[in-house]
Amino acid sequence: MLFSYEALDENGAKQSGTIDAVSRDVAISSLQRRGFSITNVEPTQTKRGGLNITLFESVSNKDVVLLSRQIATLFEAQVSALRIFRLLASESEGPMLQRVLTEVADELQAGSPISKSLSKHPKVFSTFYVNMVRAGEESGKLDETFLFLADYLDRTYDIVSKARNALIYPAFVISTFVIVMILMMTMVIPRISTILIDSGQEIPFYTQIVVSLSAFFVNYGVFLLILIVVGGYFLVQYALTGKGKAQFDRIQLSIPYVGSLYKKLYLSRISDNLSTMLGSGISVLQATEITATVVGNEVYAKILNETSTAVKGGGSISEALSKYEEIPGIVTAMIKVGEETGELGSILKTLSRFYSREVNNAVDTLVDLIEPLMIVSLGLGVGVLLASVLIPIYNISSAI
Repeated sequence: MLFSYEALDENGAKQSGTIDAVSRDVAISSLQRRGFSITNVEPTQTKRGGLNITLFESVSNKDVVLLSRQIATLFEAQVSALRIFRLLASESEGPMLQRVLTEVADELQAGSPISKSLSKHPKVFSTFYVNMVRAGEESGKLDETFLFLADYLDRTYDIVSKARNALIYPAFVISTFVIVMILMMTMVIPRISTILIDSGQEIPFYTQIVVSLSAFFVNYGVFLLILIVVGGYFLVQYALTGKGKAQFDRIQLSIPYVGSLYKKLYLSRISDNLSTMLGSGISVLQATEITATVVGNEVYAKILNETSTAVKGGGSISEALSKYEEIPGIVTAMIKVGEETGELGSILKTLSRFYSREVNNAVDTLVDLIEPLMIVSLGLGVGVLLASVLIPIYNISSAI
């Protein structure tokens, strides 16, 4: 249960925030152990209309990017970690981010390191993020680490959002087209088909197909909708399982052109993650294991996990990756050069930039191809439907 509190710290300064505890007494005890003199502790209003509003709270990638830059700037100004998180919590506009930063500051005041405090909020700070901060703590370069993280998250957000936005437009157009066709089939075609049948004239074969489809939607449309909803529900549930996600991720990579786009996206992410972590002093083995948890595709996650196992056994990354067709030969060749020259981090950074450009170019090409293709496809669909209806009507009017 979440409680909001007001208290005085050891210096007499006023403090306020939230704390998660099983009861009010436990919350008070936890705050007192941190050296606070409690003035008020009350349960927060987390429910509205029977729903937990925290379910709808989130912290965007953009917020984390801005937060990382602010932390880096304050570290450069020699501000203490505790004061940084207290300050950012008080200035944060988002309720969830404010709560998270307050809890991180409370953990820091209790003596926890920054990385451990951040690790308790996996919905905001990923495993990759936490391990980067841990590496920064060990090297004493936290300001540089947070700048690295901000730049990395910026790059990742730009690439992923561009790829996602390229697919939103065709999905919207196709959905609109399907809705219009269903309305035509259930409301317009049945009335016209009655006229055609009552005329007694021979109906063309293509018109009979349209009329039959219309009759199917009118008579069995509700059952079809129920089947789609139920099937979609079980499909989503299956996709949430480990086996289902792995299967859908493999299908995603096998789709013509789109699969190639996603392969480049994941290769860019892998290269960027590895180069960023190696540049921060994280070992190759640990960097590979962490990248497997954040790559976002079960196929590549399995490849990276098996690669880390091979590295533990004394093998090289390039040799392990060369066994998989999902990893292009140019990638393994360049990684091998990086291993031999001791410039693996630099080579991976070059690969990351290369695949980032490839993703951008692929998305631009996809957008350029989709627009004329959609126009032609929709035009043909509407033209066939209208022709199948208007030609028989024209024949009827000519025979009168």
